[in-house]
Amino acid sequence: MTDAPEEWPRRARRLSTLPWLNVLGVVAIVVAGVLITVRSLPDDRPNQLLNVSYDPTREVYAALDQAFVAEYREHTGIALDVKQSHGGSGRQARGVIDGSEKANVVSFALVSDVDALQKRGLIAPDWQKRLPHDSIAYTSTIVFVVRKGNAKDIHDWPDLVKDGVSVVTPDPKTSGNGQLSFLAAWGSVTTRGGSSAQALDYLEQLYRHVAVFDAGARSSATSYSVQQVGDVHLTWENEALREVADSKGELQIVYPPTSIKAEPAVAWVDANDEDPETAADAKAYLRYLFTDPAQELFAQFGYRPVNPAILAKHLDRLPNLELFPVTAIARDWDDAKQRFFGDNGIYDVVAASAPAAPGRIVPNGRGG
Repeated sequence: MTDAPEEWPRRARRLSTLPWLNVLGVVAIVVAGVLITVRSLPDDRPNQLLNVSYDPTREVYAALDQAFVAEYREHTGIALDVKQSHGGSGRQARGVIDGSEKANVVSFALVSDVDALQKRGLIAPDWQKRLPHDSIAYTSTIVFVVRKGNAKDIHDWPDLVKDGVSVVTPDPKTSGNGQLSFLAAWGSVTTRGGSSAQALDYLEQLYRHVAVFDAGARSSATSYSVQQVGDVHLTWENEALREVADSKGELQIVYPPTSIKAEPAVAWVDANDEDPETAADAKAYLRYLFTDPAQELFAQFGYRPVNPAILAKHLDRLPNLELFPVTAIARDWDDAKQRFFGDNGIYDVVAASAPAAPGRIVPNGRGG
């Protein structure tokens, strides 16, 4: 394989042969005439990993897992079974923290969601330096999906607050998509010369136009594309590409003039990988994400690979965009998380100022 991880674990497949001591024991027992039950033989089932990920990554990780498992067995002889769990990124992080999700690796929408595990002692403080590109295997952004013909003439962030425009976006309290949409909207004001007061006013207007707050990106896409709620959907670029492809010409993508550079991050969970063999599997799995074959798969599924040569091959689907970094609106991802989405943060101020319309689903269960 080209560009394989630098160090595949150099251990034979577990329990592929019986230790000599066990063989002699079996012989002695057979000679003694004692029956050996099937349960006394070694368990030869595949080793398992659980990747706890955010909402719209189902398809890309299904492809990546299949490719990795085959390569891993070829190079190490180890049979591996990678399981997936998907949901809103913030909710997934809380599941790992409270132990309901026994993650071996995490692949979250936001660096700050991985940091939340680090602060609880589940992941080492230097987690970002353990993998290439600060543990970011690809980037993405927030774009608009509109209905065929774009009847509401939506091209830029200010168009979202025009009279009669109905918006679909996930709840920032549970969804990385929701948080990134909020941050992108804020930055669309402040990075183009507007003040924080003007950005707050814009966000308050925008959230009065939101028709439905789902828990995550995929359920939000279902509300928009299947249930036909709203005029515009604020979503991940990769999710927008999937929606449009599935719509058979009924939807189209609008790239706003500016948006945020999203940086989903990956890490192995030290507290759940104390067994050296499990840890070796988890590390090899994440290192694989930075290889050329994995980077190509990310691009094919609408994610922006960190390998610039592979990204350049896909400019027809992943065009060059003006994307601002999180440091344009906060010190870093953790500061953005606290400032915008912490208790009594900017999002809480916005949510409190956006009264619910009849039948509207609003954050945290408020409203109708």
